Amino acid sequence: MRYSALSILLNGLRGNAGWRPAWRQPQPRPHYDVVIVGGGGHGLATAYYLAKEFGITNVAVLEKNYIGSGNVGRNTTIIRSNYLLPGNNPFYELSMKLWEGLEQDFNFNAMVSQRGVVNLYHSDAQRDAYVRRGNAMRLHGVDAELLDRDAIRAVLPFLDFDNARFPIQGGLIQRRGGTVRHDAVAWGYARGADSRGVDIVQNCEVTGVRQDGNRVTGVETTQGFIGCDRLALAAAGNSSQVAQMAGLRLPVESHVLQAFVSEALKPFIDCVVTFGAGHFYVSQSDKGGLVFGGDIDGYNSYAQRGNLATVEHVAEAGKALIPALSRVRVLRSWGGVMDMSMDGSPIIDRVHRDNLYLNAGWCYGGFKATPASGYCFAHLIAKGEPHETTRQMRLDRFERGYLIDEKGQGAQPNLH
Repeated sequence: MRYSALSILLNGLRGNAGWRPAWRQPQPRPHYDVVIVGGGGHGLATAYYLAKEFGITNVAVLEKNYIGSGNVGRNTTIIRSNYLLPGNNPFYELSMKLWEGLEQDFNFNAMVSQRGVVNLYHSDAQRDAYVRRGNAMRLHGVDAELLDRDAIRAVLPFLDFDNARFPIQGGLIQRRGGTVRHDAVAWGYARGADSRGVDIVQNCEVTGVRQDGNRVTGVETTQGFIGCDRLALAAAGNSSQVAQMAGLRLPVESHVLQAFVSEALKPFIDCVVTFGAGHFYVSQSDKGGLVFGGDIDGYNSYAQRGNLATVEHVAEAGKALIPALSRVRVLRSWGGVMDMSMDGSPIIDRVHRDNLYLNAGWCYGGFKATPASGYCFAHLIAKGEPHETTRQMRLDRFERGYLIDEKGQGAQPNLH
């Protein structure tokens, strides 16, 4: 069923009795051409593009919980492609271009809102760094604009411009950046993949990987053994655990990243704002709530909740940037488990088995990368070679010394 204004009208006249479920609830078959472990945004997008772009439809997506229960439904919804390094910039720009046509592509309202992303700077050195980043973006054909203090004040007058410790001097804006409704992304990709014959199997946890020599033959699950010709791992914060089942130790750590939402307010933030003097970012949802976050909790964990020290840290940074936040009530917080790689950049590669593929290590960039990650991972699985934008994201870069260290922090995952 294709969604449209006409379908809404006709179903309304029929008492809305004609709607079908967005995707099926199939029982897993004994064997698939491709099995994807992980039913989050990246796994679902991979299945969608395998079917749509490469004609591979005998695919199963295995999700240990329900669709949308992981990081794809636990993030701050920001999309952007304002990266500095050539290993990141073309990839995230590909993702931005896919975001721009996504709703028409999979016929689902993902609420893509290109309201702009502003990165504030507070010193001459930080301004120079943003000038460099903006120039690198423009050399790759990505929009970037440096705004001075007066231009920032004109669009964000509620910021604390005169704080003696963190004076705001200006910002770098990418006007094509913005936000997307996170769970709608999962639903749209799931519906699109299902309509092309992909089996989406929920409540099916992988408990082991069966191998024969240098090949994977299938996976042991809570719903029995499922054979496959190719196995793709897209398990987000649980990548290390799943990869270990195949005898692979990954250069990643699992950390919790918290996010928060406030009570509904009248509209006053019409873009995404990031604080250059501390790790804080905020936007306002269509319901009026402020959606914001900051640093990871800083220690390894698989718990989808965070600690109060980080709550305090995020609140302090938010109030330093926007003093009015001191009068706003926070309704809830939640945590997502992330792979933090050694250089802060992702891994998309075929690994030490002939038919084993890995998509991991997304750090803070996972949600915004969803379309390009799915497309490039599908390209790798279907063609056996990396997409041109992911050639630097190979796993062996850590052995070869070709890191993609966007922040220049070195091999310390919790600092990226």
